[in-house]
This record gives sequence, structure tokens and C-alpha cells, in this order.
Amino acid sequence: MPRKKCIGKREISPDPKYGDVLIQKFINKVMLCGKKSIAEKLVYSAIETASKGKKESPVEVFKTALDNVRPRVMVKSTRIGGATYQVPTEVTLDNSQAIGMKWIITFFRNRSEKGAVAKLAGEIDDAFNKRGNAFKRREDTYKMAEANKAFAHFKW
Repeated sequence: MPRKKCIGKREISPDPKYGDVLIQKFINKVMLCGKKSIAEKLVYSAIETASKGKKESPVEVFKTALDNVRPRVMVKSTRIGGATYQVPTEVTLDNSQAIGMKWIITFFRNRSEKGAVAKLAGEIDDAFNKRGNAFKRREDTYKMAEANKAFAHFKW
């Protein structure tokens, strides 16, 4: 960390097909071993597959799915006086989008369908319809924050 200058956020260029920055971030998170073209093909075909039979465009389906999954409140462990408390804290938009993307990617890789496109399309479709493992993780996070609401005054 520099002492004098503030490091700015790195600017991400929009993706080539839809021109959306959020999809480009998702492609970068899906990418393994620097194989960006493979990640692009996977994400584009999965988004198009998930949006079949829906009135919305593929970009809107993806954004709605991500918005349904991303958490607005998380719990952080804070040590106070020898005891550790789970303190509920609000999450910024960028951070919550990153966490939501991470959850979608984690759970799509653990699905049992055949082929990565079908797995990712299924997870996006489940997130769009407010079901599936990623949405369940968000609900569990909310329950944890609600249960520990009494420790909210430890937040600073």
C-alpha cells in the first residue's frame, strides 16, 4: 500500500457482444488459467440458454439473476473483550456483486448436469426464478444477520 497516493479502481472494458461491464466481470471470474475465449463462449451460450422462453433479453436475465443472488447484509466476525461476535454489516454494491458472482460460479461448478453450459445456464435460471443453491446461500446469510441483529451496535 503506498503512503502518498491513493490507488484508483481498475477500469474494466465492456464485453464485446453485449457491451456490458457486468458480464465482462463475470467472464473474468469464470475464466480459468487465462483461457478467456473459452470463458466467453461458456458465459454467452449459458446466458442465451437461460433466457430462452423468457420475455427479457439475455442481459436483463443475467442482471436479474445476479440481483436476486447478491447479498445486501453480511456478518463479520469481530473480537471484543475476548469474545467473538458475528456482527451484521451492510455490503457495498461492488462487493455484493462480486460475492453474488462468486456464489453462482461456486454452485454451478458443483451441479450434476452434463456440460458446463448446461450447468451455468441452470444456475442462472435458478437464480432468476429465486431458487437454487446460490439463492439459498443468500437467504442463509440473511437469517444469520437477523439472528445476530443484537450485536449490530459493535459495528464501526
